[in-house]
Parts: sequence; structure tokens; C-alpha cells
Amino acid sequence: MPVDPPIASLLAQLAEAGAPPLYEGTPEAGRAQYLELTHGARKLEHVVPVGSIEDVTVPGAAGELKARIYRPEGEGPFPTVAFFHGGGWVIGDLDTHDNVARTVCRGSRAVVVAVDYRLAPEHPFPAAADDAVAAARWVAGNLGALGGNERLAVAGDSAGGNLAAAVAQQLHSDGTPLVGQFLIYPAVDAEGEYPSRVQNARGYMLEQPSMDWFYGHYAGTWDDAKDPRLSPLHAADLAGLPPALIVTAEFDPLRDEGEAYGNALRAAGVEAEVRLYDGMIHGFFDMGAVSPAAQAAIDESCARFGEILRG
Repeated sequence: MPVDPPIASLLAQLAEAGAPPLYEGTPEAGRAQYLELTHGARKLEHVVPVGSIEDVTVPGAAGELKARIYRPEGEGPFPTVAFFHGGGWVIGDLDTHDNVARTVCRGSRAVVVAVDYRLAPEHPFPAAADDAVAAARWVAGNLGALGGNERLAVAGDSAGGNLAAAVAQQLHSDGTPLVGQFLIYPAVDAEGEYPSRVQNARGYMLEQPSMDWFYGHYAGTWDDAKDPRLSPLHAADLAGLPPALIVTAEFDPLRDEGEAYGNALRAAGVEAEVRLYDGMIHGFFDMGAVSPAAQAAIDESCARFGEILRG
């Protein structure tokens, strides 16, 4: 099917605005641009309501990290989710993904702990992965204090989905129990060759030159593109991982690797559900305000994740 009409209109508006491509600028410029397109463009009536929000710090691999706790309305305790934002490990922060974290909190009925891990190129791979693991371990050790029950999961979008998948693997190897992983259009194979990367290389928000720019800043000096902390698809053993809900979008360069990861998990005996949303593009999880179809996909997938959280 074609791109969802409201999203197609949004893409046309962005093209007409004539902003320079992300990959032609500096990381600092990219961060400012991304913040303006997300948090800066959000109207008050589009902010997803939750029960409460608390800004805190959590331990990272090399010091304290900013974090934000979202608690749902109603009586707890609730399942808890360690959430990692997207942005190619180079851009993005707690504010760019505030509404996405709110959406997961409200739609899944879970305490969400969003983690502001270190960004590249100032902190290249594996800094973000190490931070994500350290923060998730802290969350696992403080579930009660956070308002959660004993059920912990991980979630993230794009690069954050990459981190969530890597965290799930690492915590499993450590013996830390997880009940689920919510991987929203995740990047899971750094140098894979997939039809979707060719078919959707240009014109759908995330473009192939931007992907190269992200990977170059984050892991351009790393020799092993199949390191599972960078490419979770290439982990030696996926058996025993928690159930996964993987969301993909039809017009997304990352579509096929998300599907491939779901297939690899199932082949290893892991319960893995891949939901492909037709007409959607990369980033649609923050487009519910302009696209009813995107909002329906968001609501459906968050509700399904909530079911996984509760077993």
C-alpha cells in the first residue's frame, strides 16, 4: 500500500522546508534539529497523560546518567520497563522521546524508566551499550522502590531498540530475569544487506546516508560489525531470551532486519512476534498526533506489550 496519506503530507512539508540533510551537518546541529522536530513541535494537547513523572539519575558504566521515571495512573505495583531512546546513538535524549516513553507507560500500564545514555561521537561504541546494561541492572535491583512489581522488561526504538536487544542478551547471560522485550523498528545488524535498505533508502525520514552517518560516528572505528552489542542478530546463542514484540514499518530501511531478528529468535525457541505496519515509516511511533493509522498501530502494539508484561 502507499505511504499513509497524513504521513506523506508530513514528509512533503519537511522536504519543502528545505532543512539540510542530517548527514551533512555536525552531531550538535543534528541534536538541535531533532529536538525541534520532536519536543519543540509538540502541542500541549498532544502530550500523552501519565500518572506522574520524576527526573532522577541512575548509574551508568562510567558515571551517573540522567533518567526519567514515568508511572501510570492507578494503583500499583506495575511491571517495569527500562526504555532506551532512538537517534542513531548520536542524537536524541529524554525530551525528544518524552512522548514515546509516555505512550509506552500509558499504553502498556507499566513503570517506564527512560535512560539518557552517553552519545557518540563523544562516547563511541560500546559506551551506549555499556550504559544501557548498567542502567538496566540498576533498575532490576530497585523495582520495588520504583513502584514496580517483580516483572522487568526492556524497550526501545531504532538505536534504542538495538540497545534493548543487547541488554536483553546481556542480562540473560547474567541470570537477571526479564519478562519481555519491545523492539520498535530496531537496528540489529550493522552491515547486513537487506532489500528494505535499498527500497527505502531515500524519502522516508530515515535515509541510508543518515544510517551511514550514525554508524560512522558510533562504531566507525570498531573492527567487528558482528559484535552482538552492535549487531544483536549475530549473537552466538539466542536461546532462552524473553518473549519479544518487534514492530516494523513498511517504508523503513530497517524493516527487513527486524523481521530477520524475529525469525532468528523463533529459530532459537524464543517467543517472538513481528508486527509489520503497512503504510508506516521509521519514526511513526511519534506521529500519532498527525496520523490516525499511526496512532492505531501505536495503541495496538503497546497494548500487546502490556499483555506480554503480565504473562
